[in-house]
Amino acid sequence: MAIQKALEEENTKDNPSFGTQDLEVIHRSGTEAGLLGIYNFPGAVYATDGSNENGVMGAGYLKLDEYRGGCYQLGRGEEGNSSNRAELGAACLALEDAKRKQDRKPIILLSDSACFLSSSQEWIGKGKSPSMHGNPHADIMTDIVQLLRERIEQGLLTIFIKIKAHRGDPLNELADRWADEGRQSENIRWSLPTNRPIFYWTDNSTTHRSPMNQTVKKRIDLQVSQQQLKIHT
Repeated sequence: MAIQKALEEENTKDNPSFGTQDLEVIHRSGTEAGLLGIYNFPGAVYATDGSNENGVMGAGYLKLDEYRGGCYQLGRGEEGNSSNRAELGAACLALEDAKRKQDRKPIILLSDSACFLSSSQEWIGKGKSPSMHGNPHADIMTDIVQLLRERIEQGLLTIFIKIKAHRGDPLNELADRWADEGRQSENIRWSLPTNRPIFYWTDNSTTHRSPMNQTVKKRIDLQVSQQQLKIHT
């Protein structure tokens, strides 16, 4: 009956559970987070996720020990949508929550976005000196870097861990729900426009918009090539 109910469910996402029954505990211990020992971590654990759908971006997080979360809608959608922007926003919300609660524990921050972790990596260590100039999400990244620097100055450990998305891990699934709720939220963060030129194009009856990036450049190259083909033909 449970399998039949799951097959007939309209919502394609898993229904996460934090129950205390033996099977639920066993299930959590066998998830990626469970195998990493995260459920026994002595500090604070945040799961974060971003949502980008139908031109609206949302960010949300879950705090494990208190079984609560938070979310916001992200602004600047008129400059183009980005899943990475939503993921960055979610991480920043979690770090802000830890600061607001004056939680002086070490933190593990779980994210299912490899793009978010790689974009944050260049700010770690003694490598090249990166600049926020040209970073399309500098408004959020600046806040993240400042929050991390404050934690470092206080001697507080912060660990980012990549986990797989939609593999039945309750932490990831609940963070995903908060991100979806963020898209519906009336509370909007990071909405100050950059005043960059916005390019519009239509593909298969769908209108796209974005500031200059690799996708726009490829689109321009394609249109120039099509014009040149007409001339040579």
